Amino acid sequence: MESLNALNTKQRHTGLFLLFFFFMLSKYHIYIGFALKPYMIFLCVFLLFHLSVFSFQKMHMFEIVLLSFYLFYSFTGAFSAYPLASARIMAGIALLIGCYFILKFVLKTYSTHAIQEAIAKSGLLFNTVSLLLYVIGFKKIGMQETEEMVFSYGVLLDRNYPRLIGLLEDPNLYVFYNTIFFTYFLTNMTSWRNKAGFALCMLTTVLTFSRGGIIAMLLIILIYIAISNSSAKWRTLTTMGLFFIAAGYIAVFTMKINIISLLEGRINDFSNDGGSGRFDLWSRAWEYFLEHPVIGIGADNFIEYNKVNYGESLYTHNTLLQILSESGLVGFCLYFIFLLLVLAQLMKRWLMREHVYLLLCFIAFLLQIMSLSLIINEVFLLYLAILSVVLQKEEKLQFIKKQKVKDTQLTVKEAYGNECVINDR
Repeated sequence: MESLNALNTKQRHTGLFLLFFFFMLSKYHIYIGFALKPYMIFLCVFLLFHLSVFSFQKMHMFEIVLLSFYLFYSFTGAFSAYPLASARIMAGIALLIGCYFILKFVLKTYSTHAIQEAIAKSGLLFNTVSLLLYVIGFKKIGMQETEEMVFSYGVLLDRNYPRLIGLLEDPNLYVFYNTIFFTYFLTNMTSWRNKAGFALCMLTTVLTFSRGGIIAMLLIILIYIAISNSSAKWRTLTTMGLFFIAAGYIAVFTMKINIISLLEGRINDFSNDGGSGRFDLWSRAWEYFLEHPVIGIGADNFIEYNKVNYGESLYTHNTLLQILSESGLVGFCLYFIFLLLVLAQLMKRWLMREHVYLLLCFIAFLLQIMSLSLIINEVFLLYLAILSVVLQKEEKLQFIKKQKVKDTQLTVKEAYGNECVINDR
């Protein structure tokens, strides 16, 4: 009986690990009017088998405000110049919110430890497979002079930079998707598995040649070193030192890549390419906001305006500016309040002590959305679902601990009172 229970538990934990990994496979979808992704299929199948016991989980204030933002953001589409674009993103928002509620129901059935184990295992698999695809792709195309982007397995040759994309389609998005794994391994380097995971995350991050992503991860490491104890600092610095030695050896002697010169060139390019054209896009977004300051130009309309006015089908590459231009001050205020509420939850002392990776992950997300358009993103919603469930479980645990302390104090008082009565007699 015990072995059967252990087998069932192992199967359930494997299911959670696979679910987290499926979130990293957004490129491998089936288009049926919208992108049907692996994690969506998993959640729908899970719901079918548990429909009779499905229930909506308690929502925190930050979730309520986020839903309010999405409702208002969708509402702006009714007044947009390009309602079809608004309708597409409205459908995407509705689909992701539905998946979010199912995901929370799934996570509620697992312990916090099981959730963390699933993060670690899926992170190892995601980075290992991505690195293997990068090596295969690099060996196939090598280093070549070309002005066009060349894709091969897990590598993107972009302006002569062999950028890692792994299981995704964009090197900048790779760092964003990898953030939750990066921060978890960074803050839990108490085992060789997690140290290896952190080294893998470091390597894949560097190989994306994403300037914003690399800077964000370096800042997160510095923040963690500043707030952690001496033993954690020592583990972090030691692991980073070993990683740079191993990575340098592999790059120079095995793959014949001069990573230092490539990174220097990538940094120098920043002054020449205007952040890959982002500065121009940000200026246009600001102009659209000034023209429509209250409710903006409409949900997902920036790309349409940019195409008509400038002949470029490009996103804003800044989530906050996109929100400001497309939903005006009202939408921006709602989203900003949502961010503040999340940060307030993350600053709780017990959460920072037990789950500091959640705080560092959120800070890293904030740094990266400054150069990415991510009003809706499945990995960000995965993070919010994990945060919401962990908060509920930890708040319940804190309540039980406080109740035990009160019961203990009450027992002591009763015992003391009885002793006084006996002495009076």
